Amino acid sequence: MAQKLSKKAAAAKKVRDLKTANTTRRATMRAENQKARRAAIKKHGKKWLEGKDYDHNCKCFISVKKNRGGYGKGTKKYNTK
Repeated sequence: MAQKLSKKAAAAKKVRDLKTANTTRRATMRAENQKARRAAIKKHGKKWLEGKDYDHNCKCFISVKKNRGGYGKGTKKYNTK
């Protein structure tokens, strides 16, 4: 669900989000994710990857729910290890 922001706030958020998404760390993680996904598609097929995200900590594919929810501990802290 999208946030309800004013045009000014939405524009500022867009700038902040783009800046964050293009940091060296994020670019490295994106590249790692793409490489792993391509390899998994070759090995297992596209169907196997449905509903899964790449977890950069365990270096494996897990469910979207588990990965984005911080393993049930929430997303406020780095709780994935």
